[in-house]
Amino acid sequence: MDTPSASFAPLVPGMVGMVLVGSSVTISHTLVDAPLFTAQAVRYAAAAVILLVMARLAGARMVWPRGREWLWLAGIAVTGLALFNVAVVRGVAHAEPAVVAVAVACAPVVLGVAGPLLERRRPSRQVLLAAPVVVAGAVLVEGTGRTDAVGVAWAALALGCEAAFTLLAVPVLRRHGSWGVSVHTVWLGGVMLAVLGWTVEGPSAARELSAAQWAAVGYLALLVTAVAFVLWYSTVRTVGAGRAGLLTGIAPLAAAAAGAVSGSGAPGRSVWLGIAVVIAGLVGGLRPRDVAAMDITDTDRQGAAARPSTSVRSR
Repeated sequence: MDTPSASFAPLVPGMVGMVLVGSSVTISHTLVDAPLFTAQAVRYAAAAVILLVMARLAGARMVWPRGREWLWLAGIAVTGLALFNVAVVRGVAHAEPAVVAVAVACAPVVLGVAGPLLERRRPSRQVLLAAPVVVAGAVLVEGTGRTDAVGVAWAALALGCEAAFTLLAVPVLRRHGSWGVSVHTVWLGGVMLAVLGWTVEGPSAARELSAAQWAAVGYLALLVTAVAFVLWYSTVRTVGAGRAGLLTGIAPLAAAAAGAVSGSGAPGRSVWLGIAVVIAGLVGGLRPRDVAAMDITDTDRQGAAARPSTSVRSR
């Protein structure tokens, strides 16, 4: 993985990616009555083709996975794509959607701790302090809802899958890059979901999709999967999983904005307050830090202690 950067520019792709993910909430409502696994399988199959075309046009170098890389990539596909969809669908059967959304919004805390550990670095105090603020703002934006014990369990699983989508990519991003990780996880996820769709919904389930649902699948395949995945993994590779994790707080803001634009009404006062809190957390957690503010572990690791006048890039 590249040395995590403290500058703002590498964060922009991840921010755009989270805006696309958040704005997809309105589109996804179109698929409520669609055969879930079949629709998602079509989505990821189409996204895999789109990604391959985009990668060729961008001149991206693609390599075939080897050895343990298959386990990491398959792990992303199982947790971040297939199992995540199952957790969300089963979760909303036992809990209001806001409960699952709030659980997923806790991802910055998990990524802030586990991400740097996977990258063999000390978690940033700045990120750890900002993560709960971002989560609190996301809770205000999403609201809360009723649930039972089973709903809590499914929500917790959704959170774990959301975190795994980023964390399991850390060991393979150096060799495969954002393009390779995106392509391989998407086609693997598409195969898994196709098997689920064939088994649970039947081989003719795709015929049940309406024109509007096909359009929604196309939007999700192009922007929310092909484009957003590459943007997100690009930022994770550049700035590290912990710092990038804070950007997941942007998704609820984009969802609220998309809802307002689509005619669901202007956000209430609690939503506006949540937006302000998320922004405050992002500013506090993502602002560039000078060398004096760096964790001593990072400083020692990069040899800055012996060269105090040298500028060091750090999380």
